Amino acid sequence: MATSAYILPHQPGTTVPATSTVSGVDQLGLLSKLPKIEKPPKVGDTKIFYDTPEGKVTALVSLGDKFASKRSNEKRELVRRAVGNAVKELRNLDGVDRAEIDASTDPHAAAVGAYLSRYKFTLKTSPPSRFNPNLEEPIPESLALGPLQSSKEWDAGVKYAEAQNWAKTLMELPANVVTPTGFCDRVKAAFEGIPNVEIIVRDEAWAEEKGMRTFLSVTHGTAEPAKFLEIHYKGAAGDAQPLAFVGKGITFDSGGISLKPGAGMKLMRGDMGGAATVVASALAIAQLQLPINLIVATPLTENLPGPSATKPGDIIYAMNGKSVEVDNTDAEGRLVLSDAIYYISSHYKPHTLVDVATLTGAMDVALGEVYSGVFSTSDSLWSELHEAGEAEYDRFWRMPLDEEYGPQIYSSNADLCNTGGRPGGSCTAALFLKAFVDGIEAKDGCEPPLRWAHIDIAGVMESTRPYSYGEKGMSGRPVRALVEFVRRLSQAK
Repeated sequence: MATSAYILPHQPGTTVPATSTVSGVDQLGLLSKLPKIEKPPKVGDTKIFYDTPEGKVTALVSLGDKFASKRSNEKRELVRRAVGNAVKELRNLDGVDRAEIDASTDPHAAAVGAYLSRYKFTLKTSPPSRFNPNLEEPIPESLALGPLQSSKEWDAGVKYAEAQNWAKTLMELPANVVTPTGFCDRVKAAFEGIPNVEIIVRDEAWAEEKGMRTFLSVTHGTAEPAKFLEIHYKGAAGDAQPLAFVGKGITFDSGGISLKPGAGMKLMRGDMGGAATVVASALAIAQLQLPINLIVATPLTENLPGPSATKPGDIIYAMNGKSVEVDNTDAEGRLVLSDAIYYISSHYKPHTLVDVATLTGAMDVALGEVYSGVFSTSDSLWSELHEAGEAEYDRFWRMPLDEEYGPQIYSSNADLCNTGGRPGGSCTAALFLKAFVDGIEAKDGCEPPLRWAHIDIAGVMESTRPYSYGEKGMSGRPVRALVEFVRRLSQAK
């Protein structure tokens, strides 16, 4: 018989106040049943009770004995970890099909922790997987979640988490499922019925007409048709200047002629992580109906070594007229992004443009899977991204965007070379992209009309170890940080 459960976060040594549904932990008699131990329980330690007066399974989960002394952002993370651990415990209990969560401490953080920890990707057929691309009807989650106290903060947290989960799914699904066409189909289905949204799918003929030769150079080795996807969300009144996101959409990256090693190449199904995270962020932004105008662009293609593939040493003229030498075809992300960034910045004239990409292995070496690296021409934009990342514990670290790295990519037979050697590899990649951003130069003593940031997520693309509210696998980062950044930006307007 199916059973529902309570999740009650608790700070050791304190009395949990009564809630609207549960009469309080002390009155349920749970604290007296805890084993007497010398050391207080750690954050996330969970005790399951089966014989409560309410007749439900109850998970009492520790927030840690130092919870009250923590700063606001630290408390939010402790709530995520505690609730996430409790959901994982209940997820593994036979017969428990629903958990109601006491979210009174921080509804947003509790929702994020709950929904992220419930997510587990698999395409195994027994039991049936809800991610099976052949399903005609969706399979519901085995553990339903809900708050004891309904609130807008909880509802927003659910949207943040589910958007990140969707980005994870797009990155986890194999490249024979999420082709450029398949990616666009999934985006159109996800946004169906959401107001103020227009989805535009461009083809290779359109890109050729626009002169997107660096983008198209990456498409030459594959038989899969490339796509240029745009999402237009109009949440602001009138014709307010938009914000723009651009995401790298390499749905599978073999390296092209500069072929990658075979070991671990299957991870390159996630090389469209930039595209996945910006479209997922846009989904949450549109669902929340944030009062801002947003344009999202994702150049989508595979990078394969076909008979017509671009060769090392080829020189291509980009949409903005600059010549680019392709020294290494495995540095293809900056090629597809360069035309996309120039097109969006010059055509739509956004006030802020943020591009997101699994761009360089050098970023993984520099920051590992803890921080996303940010390169920006704007101190204010960096500050806003940093604060949003800290609030969601989806953190950023600022990296140098400095012309001192220039000779490494300026010293070929073209204006730019798509690689600059091993030293400062993520820095030279960011500097390459900077050459294609229209509007970041100050004129007549005025501030530049465009703020730009490049976020390299190569390190955070995959979680190699499980954590309190997540499993190993594609991370879907930095979706929550981007949504929080936009929420704060829309309130400041």
